[in-house]
Parts: sequence; C-alpha cells; structure tokens
Amino acid sequence: MQGLLDVIIKVFNGIQAPGATVMMPVIIFIIGIILGAPVGKALRAGLIVGVGFVGLNLVTGLLGSALGPAVQAMVTKYELSMDAVDIGWVPAAAIAFASQIGALIIPVGILVNAILLLTGTTATVNVDIWNYWHFAFTGAMVQSLTGNYLIGLIAAALNMVIVMVIADRTAEGLGKYNELPGISIPHGFTAAFVPIAAVVNVILDRIPGINRVKADMDVIQKRLGVFGEPVLIGVVFGVIIGFLAGYAPVQVFQMAIQMGAALVLIPKMAALLMEGLIPVSDAAQGFIEKHFKGGGKIYIGLDSAIGIGHPICLTCALILVPVSIFLAVVLPGNRMLPFADLAVIPYIFVLIIPITKGDFFRSLIIGAIVMIVMFYCGSSLVDLLMRTAATADPKTYAPDIYVGNFSSICDGSNPLTWAIINIQKLKWVGTLILLAISILLAVWNRTQIRKDRAAA
Repeated sequence: MQGLLDVIIKVFNGIQAPGATVMMPVIIFIIGIILGAPVGKALRAGLIVGVGFVGLNLVTGLLGSALGPAVQAMVTKYELSMDAVDIGWVPAAAIAFASQIGALIIPVGILVNAILLLTGTTATVNVDIWNYWHFAFTGAMVQSLTGNYLIGLIAAALNMVIVMVIADRTAEGLGKYNELPGISIPHGFTAAFVPIAAVVNVILDRIPGINRVKADMDVIQKRLGVFGEPVLIGVVFGVIIGFLAGYAPVQVFQMAIQMGAALVLIPKMAALLMEGLIPVSDAAQGFIEKHFKGGGKIYIGLDSAIGIGHPICLTCALILVPVSIFLAVVLPGNRMLPFADLAVIPYIFVLIIPITKGDFFRSLIIGAIVMIVMFYCGSSLVDLLMRTAATADPKTYAPDIYVGNFSSICDGSNPLTWAIINIQKLKWVGTLILLAISILLAVWNRTQIRKDRAAA
C-alpha cells in the first residue's frame, strides 16, 4: 500500500513540478480533446493559453521587480521596522508543496472537484491545478497546529470546497463585470476576500451619502479623457511611488514608465489568455448540452491572473502600495512589513469587482479594509508559519539556519486560511464544524445552480 502511495505521490509531483506555464497548455489541450474540440483548435487553445501565462508572468515580474526596490527604499528612508518581512508567494508555494499535505494535494483536489461535479454541487471544472498549493498551505498550517496529518488533509480538502462554492457564486458577475464569460476563479487567495467584500458592500449600501457614490471606471476614464488612459494612470502612480521612495528624477521616470507599461500590457496578456480559452469553454458547453439534458452552464476554473487586467484591479493596486506601507506602520500590533507580495495586490480585487458591480470607489474602500484584515491575520499566523516552514523544509527554515521571522501577503495573510486554522484549534471538533459549514455551502450552491439552470 505504501509503495502504491509513493508512486502516486511521485506522479503528481512530476505533474506540478514544471509549473503553470508548462502544465496549463497540456491540461487545456487534453480537456479540449475530451470535450470534443477539434485537435487543431484544442492544440492552438493550449498553446495560446501557455503564451498568455508566460506573458502575464513577465509583466507581473516587471511589476514586482519595480515595486520591490521602491518599497525597500521606502523602508530605509522612513526607518521602518517590523517583526516579520513579507517574503512573497513563491516561497509560500514552495513550503506548501514541500509539506506532507502538498505531496497529495493534486490527487485530492482532483477527487474533490470530481465529487462536487458528480453531486451537482459545483458548476466549475477546476483546471488550475498548480494553484492547489493554496489548499495545501492551509492544510500544512493546520497539521502543524494540531500535529495531525489527517486533520490537515481534511482541512485542505474542505478549503477547496468552500472556494469552489465562492467561484460558482461569483462566476456570473465575473462574466458581466470583468468580461470573462464562461470562466470562474476557484483561487484560494482571491476567493478569500469575497465574504469580506459582500459584507462591506452591504454596509456601504446603508450609509447615507456613501450609498449614492458611483464611480464606474469607464465613466472616470471618459471624464478624464487622455488622463484616464491606463498608461497615464500608471505613469502618475509610478511618479508618486518613485517620489515616496526618494528616487532621483531619472529613477522616478523609469518607475513611471514601468508602471505605465504594466497597466497597458497586463490587460493584453489577459485578453490573449481568453482567446485561448474561448474554444475550450465553447466545447464544454457543447458537451454538456449534448450529453446531459438540462445540465446547464459549466465554468472553466482558472488562475485569477486572467482577471488582473481589469483597470480597477491595477489602479486600486497601485493606490494601495503606499497605503499598505502606511497602514503597516500605524496599525497597532501589526508584525508584518509588506514587501515581496505587493505585486499580488491586483489579485485581491478580481472577485471584489463582481461584488461591487464594477464600482471603482467601493472596490478601493473594500481593498483598504481587506489590507487591514490581512495585516492582522498575517501577524497572528507568523509563529505558526515559521513552524510549518521549518517542518516542510528544515534545510532552509530550521530555527538554527533561518534567522528572523517572515510572513507573506499570499497566503500567510489569507483571511479564509486564518478562519480555518482558528476553527481547527478545536481539532476533531473543529473538523466537524468545518465539515458542516462546507456541506451546507455545497448544498446551498447546488440549489442556486438548479435555480440558475431553470432560469436559463
């Protein structure tokens, strides 16, 4: 039995090892063929998706490489010091996959998705296998907390169930307001902010004056004319960030151009991704209509990177870079200094946009509140994250090797991960509570899916 388990682990480790840019084209091609798309169309779809991911990675890398030194300059200039530095999502993902939970998260995730599809409790085919690491991260943290591998694995699986429900419930708005039809975002980081956004949005509806403020991004751009163009918005905020960093005039100009380039190029790369996905999405709908009478709409679950090209995501993110640093300094009890993951702030807004119906003002307010929540979640999880990292990768993070503390915006400050960990402090009782919550959400989602299909 152990031998078979080792073989399974090796196979799925081999699948995730090349990363999303290699595996997503293969996965898209295979799914396209299974759904009945012509070989040529399926092959082109996979390759275009791969090119789109490479392009997105290059541009977001540009964003990160520009923001990182600027933030470091601000830290030095204003003599900022916190207990834990944000090391970014890449080490967080490596820790997740290096853990015992990470070794099995891909087959477990595929099994969970299959069960949900067969029971009609999801309408999403989650092909974003690489980002199953978010669920592994939660599971590894829970295992470190409880000392129980099985509890950690169940927590990872139930985390995915909750995220899949959120993906389904935001998919219609994603198509309408983010212009991503046929797509859902079962992303463990991005989906975590939907409950907060929904609550804050309801509160804003009840505040006199505030509830009448409407700031659609298209309207803002039209009123500002050429100054509302993404390239100029990026340039302006690039100048502000460069100035706050104390850069020389030439460096400020370089920062401005890089930010302008990011705001222009990221939407183009996201559009390229969509170009590749449309044939697969169409094939999925054709397959459902042919083989499952009344089967309804099926969504392709993807990385939230596909949605960060929306102008609200990018504009709000640039505003929040200096705001986040300010909040890190003034919030009492905060331990975390935002640094490496500032480039992932656009991912926060992808599923906030459907909640606010594309309103810039509300999205920005919610984003600022989310950052405050994340600082406190991240601060409370620093010690647990250090223990988890030391267990998963002792050669790198053992206490006698790694000096100092660290955290990450993604996923060390994830509010959904924080909530699951705190529930799991009750160990098996917490697991039962989490299971009950997940089952209730799944059943409710099934009811909503049936209503959506009846109304179609």
